Amino acid sequence: MTLNFNPLETNLVNLAIVIGVLVWFLRGFLGGILDRRRQAILQELQDAETRLKTATEELSKAQSDLAAAQQKADKIRVDGEARAAAIRSDGEQRTIAAMAAVKQGAAADADAEAARIKDILRREAALAAIDKVLSDLPSRLDDQAQARLIDSTITNLENA
Repeated sequence: MTLNFNPLETNLVNLAIVIGVLVWFLRGFLGGILDRRRQAILQELQDAETRLKTATEELSKAQSDLAAAQQKADKIRVDGEARAAAIRSDGEQRTIAAMAAVKQGAAADADAEAARIKDILRREAALAAIDKVLSDLPSRLDDQAQARLIDSTITNLENA
């Protein structure tokens, strides 16, 4: 065997041999590592896709639940407003009825007070008339006129 001292040829041959040996021996080792890594990456991608699909489904469900909750809240709000309007209307009607009753009571009280005042005025007028008659009567009636008045009053009472 002859030794070749040409560095260009020697290094290239050695390098080709080393690379060939490395590829031959490390193919299985590195190939296995790379294959396992590729499988792990693919599995992680599948898991991520599954999680994405699940998250998308949950988001869709949550959005539909939110829409249903908003509809229910709107219905509750509308029902509440209608109930408030009904209560307000009922309160207004009660207030009007109470005011009418108060007005009617006030009118009845005024009528009763007017009747009482009329009665007092009649009584006072009658008492004043009686007082005037009693004060004027003795000077107008003599004994004979008093006897006639008493007799006519007795006769009227007997006929009545």
